[in-house]
Amino acid sequence: MVSGREPKAVGRPARAPALPIPSHSELAAIAAGRHPQPHAVLGQHALDQRDVNGGGWVVRARRPLAKTVTAIRANGTRIALRHLGEGIWQGRARGRGQSYTLEATYESGPDWVTEDPYRFVPSVGEVDLYLFGEGRHEQLWHVLGAHHRPHEGIDGTSFSVWAPHAQAARVVGDFNDWDGAGHAMRRLDDNGVWELFVPAVGPGTTYKFELLTPAGVWVLRADPMARYTEVPPATASKVGESRYDWADSAWLTERADRNPLDGPMSVYEVHLGSWRPGLGYRELATELVDHVTSLGYTHVEFMPLAEHPYGGSWGYQVTGYYAPTSRFGHPDDLRGLIDRLHAAGIGVIMDWVPAHFPKDEWALARFDGEPLYEHRDPRRGQQPDWGTLVFDFGRSQVRNFLVANALYWLEEFHIDGLRVDAVASMLYLDYSRKHGEWTPNRFGGRENLEAIDLLKEVNATAYKRNPGIVMIAEESTAFPGVTAPTDAGGLGFGLKWNMGWMHDSLQYMAVDPLYRSHHHGELTFSMVYAYSENFLLPISHDEVVHGKGSLLHKMPGDQWQKLANMRAYLAFQWAHPGKQLLFMGQEFGQPSEWSEERGLDWWILEQPVHRGLQALVAQLNRVYRAEPALWQRDHDPGGFEWLVGDDAANTVIAFLRWSAAGDPVAVIVNFSGNPVGPYRLGLPVAGEWVELLNTDAVEFGGSGVGNLGTIVANSEPHAGRPASAELTLPPLAALWLTPRH
Repeated sequence: MVSGREPKAVGRPARAPALPIPSHSELAAIAAGRHPQPHAVLGQHALDQRDVNGGGWVVRARRPLAKTVTAIRANGTRIALRHLGEGIWQGRARGRGQSYTLEATYESGPDWVTEDPYRFVPSVGEVDLYLFGEGRHEQLWHVLGAHHRPHEGIDGTSFSVWAPHAQAARVVGDFNDWDGAGHAMRRLDDNGVWELFVPAVGPGTTYKFELLTPAGVWVLRADPMARYTEVPPATASKVGESRYDWADSAWLTERADRNPLDGPMSVYEVHLGSWRPGLGYRELATELVDHVTSLGYTHVEFMPLAEHPYGGSWGYQVTGYYAPTSRFGHPDDLRGLIDRLHAAGIGVIMDWVPAHFPKDEWALARFDGEPLYEHRDPRRGQQPDWGTLVFDFGRSQVRNFLVANALYWLEEFHIDGLRVDAVASMLYLDYSRKHGEWTPNRFGGRENLEAIDLLKEVNATAYKRNPGIVMIAEESTAFPGVTAPTDAGGLGFGLKWNMGWMHDSLQYMAVDPLYRSHHHGELTFSMVYAYSENFLLPISHDEVVHGKGSLLHKMPGDQWQKLANMRAYLAFQWAHPGKQLLFMGQEFGQPSEWSEERGLDWWILEQPVHRGLQALVAQLNRVYRAEPALWQRDHDPGGFEWLVGDDAANTVIAFLRWSAAGDPVAVIVNFSGNPVGPYRLGLPVAGEWVELLNTDAVEFGGSGVGNLGTIVANSEPHAGRPASAELTLPPLAALWLTPRH
């Protein structure tokens, strides 16, 4: 005898025993795998002693085409089952209930002994169901989906899915040759959670759910809670299991004691598929970690890693919210990559996309034949810009799905922060919609109140459960209080992308230095609102794609001038109040526009001037991390002072950054194409000031103009300062100075 799938054979109906017999319609529904409560018919059920002399138990099993079926109880007793028709068998067991296996024989083929999936109690508890119904299950991934674990002492996988509109649900996969009639699920509650424990199914098994829609049509769907998937373009879910042993407990402990807002944060944004094409999570754990470490970044930000079918979406059209993309390996390989980054002292941020999802018919769209994850009203449920669907943020189970998903990445993958994509599209009901294409909220306004509540809940819960993480909003409007605490009426984010600074500064840098004096306000305007939110300054993938050209390409002039402009600009970005982010490839001046279809222009590093730019970025990060004045008071107005904010004629700006201990760093940037000097600059103290950075240094590809590494400020007041010094300002360059201690 062997265990496995049932071979094809022919069974003969037997005379009905003196036991309760299901109706013909019930038998037909069980046989077809469309009964909503198959466990009420199949499995082991106590008999009422008054109705059946002596009581005991009735055992029923679905074994179509079998010749004989026998239930073998734990004590070895064999119970012969009789065929009722439709492939359903029944027999009586006396005494106490016991676990059992099923033995079936066939006209052709071997005999089969298997566990009966219908003898088990539900693998999902009542408390879990209640919390999900209330939208408050913070670890939902432990309940729904596929979980390989013992149940009543038997190895197997429990499957559960939320599909309230379905008339019936089945599990199909490799283990049953994608025929789900023998693995119908039971509906557990009014919320519409379906469940089935399937013995002997192990990790790596591919599966989907087969749902009978209200229209009477069977549809095949990937598991919304799958934690592992096939490699796209294949779309099946896989039974996932993690055996990873984390080694970053010290990192997590230290992180919990840190406040990211008053710590250094320079972020390297990465699209894994095109950083070095062909590398998986395991290879990246060496090559990417080495690269980022050599450059001195504090954090890596991954563009979305949740599973997505279309690579050209860069991960922003997600179908598997709980599954790391299998393009680069097993989920445990991603854990290993993150662990290695933590070991190197590098934090990990990941882009998270709760605003919308694609319309792929095998995924979330009309999941059980009706709108479920998406809002039913297309004026709220469709995103016209991207041809995607918008979550029904007011539905408790959908809200739970999203809140738990954020927590899943933070807790199961030790992510240190989430950058929430497209927040503006969530905040406003009229986002990208014309008059008549949207409906106002209950107060008559344009704010999406349900989405706002979701964001508040996500942020409050994430910070409560995971101290030391950071939640970042990609939000491009003037919506108030994005980074204000939720208990003060804010959205509760830690940081917000400063899109205004990005737009204005890039527009300024694109102007020929001869004409920049007419655009000086674009450079300085960011300080008018710099402390209205907690900002991060992004030069992201969005700025170097779709015809925008690379960052180097945006700069005016010949090659030397372009690189000099870039060096000055990056030094300005790193010194400006707020954290900073730079997209991959820009650290060495990638010439071509980014495309996800090819790798970075690594070959350009054969040119010394591009190696010089990369060396500058490494130096920026080293000095930045070593000088608390450049990050400790990013969100405190007292941490910044203008030295020169109005010298449009010379195209020069200068300012001070102050640490909490009162130590200054002076930042001077000459955005003109010529050296300027002697240039008198007022300073807060007299004495020797050391040059921390000169972007025009020869080692960075510059011309070597400067002040020989130091300047001396005397006690001559200037511009309202008690001391001053005369400097030479290199062309298209930035200087960072600090008093010698």
